[in-house]
Amino acid sequence: MTLRSASMQRKTGETEIELTFVIDGSGKTDIATGIGFLDHMLTLFASHGLFDLTVHARGDLYVDEHHTAEDVFICLGKALDQALGDRQGLVRTAHSYTPMDETLARVVIDLGGRPYCVFASEFATPRVGGLATDLIFHLFESLAIHGRLNLHASVLYGRNDHHKIEALFKALARALDAATLIDPRRQGVPSTKGTLTI
Repeated sequence: MTLRSASMQRKTGETEIELTFVIDGSGKTDIATGIGFLDHMLTLFASHGLFDLTVHARGDLYVDEHHTAEDVFICLGKALDQALGDRQGLVRTAHSYTPMDETLARVVIDLGGRPYCVFASEFATPRVGGLATDLIFHLFESLAIHGRLNLHASVLYGRNDHHKIEALFKALARALDAATLIDPRRQGVPSTKGTLTI
């Protein structure tokens, strides 16, 4: 089987990103964004989804972390879209409920090509480590838009913001892993329309 993978580069006046994403991986990572908590989330995302992920990012962190984090997820979404190719044979839709101590998160995914993100979580603190909590929705949204997927993410309950965000990323990984699997019974794209393009 040919491994589904893609590499992306993005260079702007604010950031420079190099990213490689392998859907059919084993959880190997090489991640350095300059934002420790984001590195942690991307590492566990790859580990729990069994994706191989390399991210080297340099950004204007002297301003804040927004541009760097956003551009990483733009590249991740584009790499996912490219790696999926024509999306033939996909399971396509999947969900995951993932606990993290007192927290329970749910992520539901449809790789049908229609980008949309619904995000339901409240955070008690403005930051976890070097990452603003109000960016979490934007990161999920950027992945959905540029990866062309329908993404519903919610924290059903919890207290600790680190746990909430970690549960969301683990649920995202597990749902995406399940949705990207190839169903050997499937002939063509998983759509009665016969296409997964917009």
